[in-house]
Parts: sequence; structure tokens; C-alpha cells
Amino acid sequence: MSGTSLDGIDAVLVAFGQATPTLIRQHYLPYHGTLKQAVLDLHQPSHNELHQTQLIGNQLAQLYAQAVNTLLAKANYTAGQIRAIGCHGQTIRHRPEHGYTLQIGNAALLTELTGIAVVSDFRSRDIAAGGQGAPLVPAFHDKLLRHPDIHRVIVNIGGISNLTNLPPHGNTSGFDCGPGNLLMDAWCMQHLQQPYDKNGDWARTGKVLPGLLEKMLTEPFFALAPPKSSGRDLFNMAWLHRHLRGDELPEDVQATLTELTSRTIAQAVDRQCNGAQEIYLCGGGAHNLVLRTRLANLLPDCKVLTTDTLGVDGDYLEAIAFAWLAQQTLLGQTANLPLVTGAKHPCILGAIYPA
Repeated sequence: MSGTSLDGIDAVLVAFGQATPTLIRQHYLPYHGTLKQAVLDLHQPSHNELHQTQLIGNQLAQLYAQAVNTLLAKANYTAGQIRAIGCHGQTIRHRPEHGYTLQIGNAALLTELTGIAVVSDFRSRDIAAGGQGAPLVPAFHDKLLRHPDIHRVIVNIGGISNLTNLPPHGNTSGFDCGPGNLLMDAWCMQHLQQPYDKNGDWARTGKVLPGLLEKMLTEPFFALAPPKSSGRDLFNMAWLHRHLRGDELPEDVQATLTELTSRTIAQAVDRQCNGAQEIYLCGGGAHNLVLRTRLANLLPDCKVLTTDTLGVDGDYLEAIAFAWLAQQTLLGQTANLPLVTGAKHPCILGAIYPA
């Protein structure tokens, strides 16, 4: 799994023989700075972008293969023992309103490099059926984290934040809330040359700017009813700079971006998850202590915890979810939830590249 945060590759080895999946081993391979910038550049039209897209897709396949091989070596497994690789790929465009989404990574090359079948392109089938193609993980959250009596909400704070609503006696729902870490990370890199604001320490030194916050909250996406999804096509540094005067202190902008992520998640819970009792955070943003504290303050009627307290490593939950999605593809079983994505019907997701 390599998500919108563009920090690197989360690789997991998962067994599905039991009632719940078993995480055998995990491995993280960070992106180097030049690759991250090259992928970021592909989010906007540029000269010769089709050629560059293919070349970077090949680079990603090489890195995915490296991550897989290292993971198997750490776990003392061979390629012959693996049924398939579920590879999300790297999103460079997500435009369901135009009928497409694009994740690159050259799955055919990944199959060739590893000798293992690859399942990829999970989102396109849902979009073809009229859906958003995202989020896809709520179906997995429903299988793994639903409680028969307690109303839980799972909040994944990656580059984009999204939630899964799991009422004990109702249907599972979910949607993207807005920017998670991506604006905070980009602002931190621009001013501190650091990839992220560890623990929210930099944001803690600033103060929230009410005027800036209110301007950002007027973004129409936040008022949309689900189903909805988003990405860097909307929330990017150009979007942020349109809201800035230019004389703000950098630490104040960081504090305000942290508040924006907190506020949009809390508003999403209040509006769409009536009666929620427990909020479980996962993804990189779950490590941001300022963000966690603000969510607890904004949602006083809920316990705000991390999925680690449920025995599920929040840093790898999404990667495990895509392993499950790959298994669904191989079994010929549907994996999207039309109530979540807006698709006209359940679909078997993904394309298979046999070894």
C-alpha cells in the first residue's frame, strides 16, 4: 500500500485461514525525496506527462518488488508460498466525476519481478458502476472491527482522512472527510524541511487563525453529503495558498491546518454518525498528539482511541485491507459497499495479473 501521504510503501504478509486475518510480518520502505516529488508533479498536467507516468510506474514496480522480497525474507517465506500480491498502486489522479481514477505501479512488471500473481486497479470497477471508487476499506472494517452492541467509528488519517461508520444495528457507511496529513506535511516540508510534524510539536507552538480556518471551511466539499471522495486533485498547496494572505506566521498556519483536519473529522462524525460511542484512529495522523487531543475535545461524548487498542496495528490497517480486497477478487466475491461509494450495485473489484 502506498497512499496519498506519499511517504512510502507499507507491505504486509497476511494469512486468511482463520475467522480474522493474521498479520504475519510487516515492512516499511520509505520513498526517497526525488521520487516523491516526481509523483507529486504527476498530479498536475505537464510536458510529456504520459511518458513520465510510465517511467515512474516502472520505478514504483521495482520498489514494490523490493518491499515484497524484503518482507518475505524477514518472514522466511518464499514466493511459491504466496497466493497473490494486492497492490493498490500510487494514485496520481482521482476524478470520479469524470468517470476515472488512476493508480500507477505497473502490476505486470511487479508480477514478472516477483513471480507472484498481482491483483491491482481496485477502484475502476466501482467507478464504472457509478461510484466514487473510494473509500473501499469500510467493507473490511465492517468484517474486522464491528461490535455487536457498541457504535464504533473508524477514522483513517492518511493524506486524506476518511471514516467508516459502524452502528451496531444499522448499515455500514463511510466517506472521505477532507485533508488528513497532506497539507500539514507539505507545509512542514516547505518551512522545516521535515516530512511531517512529529507529534504535532510544531503546531503546538502556533495559534489557530480563526479567519483562515473559516475561509478554508467554506470549501464546498465539506458540506457535500456522502457518498463523496477526494484527493490531491482538490486539496493541495495551490488550494492552501489561495486562502493565505501571505503574512501569517508559519507555525500559526500549521496549527490552523491541524485544526482544519480535526474540525472536519469531528463535523463528519457529528453529522453522519449520530450516537457514536467509540472513535478508533489509524494511519499516520493517529500519531499526532495535538490532533488526537483536539478530536477528543471536539467529540466529548466519544472515547477517542487508536485501533492498536483493538489489537490491530493502525500503521498497517489499510495495507491489510487491500490484502483482503485482493482475496475477495481471487474468490470472485464483491468488495465494494454501494452505500459507501454510491455505486449502482456491488462489484468484484480489481484486475488479476497471473504469475
